[in-house]
Parts: sequence; structure tokens; C-alpha cells
Amino acid sequence: MSWFRVQLTDAEQQVTSEDRESHPLPRVRQKMWVLWLLHCGVTRDKAAEITGIARSTVQRYVEAYRAGGLEGLRRWNLRKPESELAAYREVIRASFENQPVCTTAEACERIYQLTGLRRGLSQTRKFLKNMGLKWQRIRAIPVPPKKTWRSTSMTKPCFTTAN
Repeated sequence: MSWFRVQLTDAEQQVTSEDRESHPLPRVRQKMWVLWLLHCGVTRDKAAEITGIARSTVQRYVEAYRAGGLEGLRRWNLRKPESELAAYREVIRASFENQPVCTTAEACERIYQLTGLRRGLSQTRKFLKNMGLKWQRIRAIPVPPKKTWRSTSMTKPCFTTAN
């Protein structure tokens, strides 16, 4: 592969200058800084050192600019894997709202019955939390204790089992 020297047009210089200061994504700002440094004649090694990234990352940024211009460099595609349970999100929500579960194990079993997909306890907890469902602790309502001793003229209370 031949050496590619970055030379920005006046319009690209203006866009790069604006984006390296005020783009909402920090990674895109970093990419624009690298592109600006390369345009100003800084070597790729020095640009990597200045920005605190690896030389190979600088090379990837240059390749992205070479392939797609500034739009190719601005592109920021985060790939997050989608759970198979996501297709059943509404079915699961309706089932849990209709008849809440008490334990995570019970939630796992209900999800298996509804979808045929078996998941572990931690995966089930995370999935339900991402759906916005919360675990609620159920406890008995405390009742004030009954008085077990009578007021007497004694200075100290006396607890006895039988008279």
C-alpha cells in the first residue's frame, strides 16, 4: 500500500477545526485532532504520541478518511449484540405484570416456558433490569409488641413466668 499524505481542502479544514473542538462524541473529536495533526505535517508516530493512542489506531483513522472522507471518519458504529430474548420483550413484560414472580429462579423458569430460551440467573436479572422491571422486597408489616409486664410500684420491671 502506498503512503497517503493527508491534505485537507479549505472546506474540510473548517469542518475538521469545528469538529475537533465541539463534536458531541469524544472519539470523533479525537479522530479530527489526528486528522488535523497529519494535515499540519506531523508524522503518524508523533500524532499517536500527542493524542495518546496507538500508531495502528492512527493508521485506521487514515484508512477511514481515505475510504470515506470526513463522513467515513465521523462514522461511529457501536455494535452491541442483541439478545434473543429481545424479540419476546413484550410477551415477558405482560406475563410478569399479570402475575409477578418472587425469585430469579422463578423468572428463569417462566421465561423458559414463554420463549423456550433458557438463561442463567445473572443473565435473567440483567435482562429484566434492562426492561425496567425492579425487584421489590416483600416483608411482613411490623406490629408493635404486646406489653408483657404490668406497671407496678416497683422501681425495676419484673418479668416472671408464673406467680
